[in-house]
Parts: sequence; structure tokens; C-alpha cells
Amino acid sequence: MTFHETQDLRTYAPSARLRATPTLVLAHGAGAGHDHPWMTRVAQGLAGRGVRVVTFNFPYTAAGRRVPDRAPVLENAFAQAWREVAASNTGRLVAGGKSMGGRIASQVTAKGGFDPAPAALVFFGYPLHPPGKPGQRRDRHLPDIDVPTLFLHGTRDPFGTPEEMRKLVAKLPAATLELIEGGDHSLLAPKRVDPTGASFEQALDRAAAFILATA
Repeated sequence: MTFHETQDLRTYAPSARLRATPTLVLAHGAGAGHDHPWMTRVAQGLAGRGVRVVTFNFPYTAAGRRVPDRAPVLENAFAQAWREVAASNTGRLVAGGKSMGGRIASQVTAKGGFDPAPAALVFFGYPLHPPGKPGQRRDRHLPDIDVPTLFLHGTRDPFGTPEEMRKLVAKLPAATLELIEGGDHSLLAPKRVDPTGASFEQALDRAAAFILATA
């Protein structure tokens, strides 16, 4: 794996470049930027599996603020990062993110805001609703997405139960759900039941296989 960083974008590239290596533009969650260990672990793990990964910070994170920007600002920031990646990219592009980052990717896609359109979407812990508030759904726009979509979701994730996620994905013809047994909102299972982190590595295996197959 090779690593490259500009002022705004951080790139993790596979050591062995394929003829048309797909690129995942991966957005961070609400609570931490793209230098968080979870983000670097995912980016490095996918790069080791043949996927080029590019990460970036949303404006509020880059400015050192804790409260996320409003949705239009987040969407515009993702679309801008996407354009920068696309300008120098030779393979197909996939959009995705952790929690909030995945939701923003979905909203931009549903509005046709990515140019070019993504080949696929990958969500690491989609925030279907706030914890304990199942009535505050964040899925109204999802039926407007027509590209292959992978939901990676922990069975202990308070942002959406396994049953809620199954019912959601059943209504989305292009979507696939991969439940991570024992996983929390970060797809991590307790060490007492998964001391080696095997379930998380399997989630990365699934994500890489999906990206390589669809992109």
C-alpha cells in the first residue's frame, strides 16, 4: 500500500495497481475526522484488498469545530471532494462513509449531485434513526438511488436494529445488507466474543469484494 496526502485529500493506494483500480471516496462520521483510527484502519484495510481509498474532512472538522455543518454544506463538501478525485481518476468511483458520512453520500447521490455518478455506494453503519428514536427516520430519499448499494451494519447498532435494516433493504431493489454479528455502530464486536477482530476484517472483505465486483 502507498500513501499520499494533499491539503484536502488523503489517498491510500494498493501496492499492486490493477488495470482500472476502483476508488472509494470515504467520508467520516459526525464525531471524528479522517485521521481517526477507525477511518485509517478501514482505508488501509481496503487498500490492502485492492481498493484505492480517498478520505477528506468536512468543513466543520477542518475548522476544528465539533458540531457538524448543516446538510447542504456537508453535501457540497462531499461533491467538491468527489470532483477533485474524479479529475485525476482513471478507474470507476464508489461513494461511501461511516454513519453520517454514508448518509451524506446517499443524499448527494439521490439528488444527482455527484459528477460523474458513482458506480456504487457503501455504508458503514447507516444511521437509519437516532438511538432510541425510531420514528425519526432518515430513509425517505433512499428509494431515489438506483446504483448498487451495500449496507454493512452491526447487530448491536442502536441507529437501526437488524429487523429495521432488513425491512429497509427489502424495499430497495439495488441494495444488499451484510449484518456484522455482535457489531456496534462501528461494526466492532466485544473483545470477549471476538478477541481477534475477525468480524471486522470480514466486513472489510465484504466491502472490498462488493466494490471490486460492481466498480
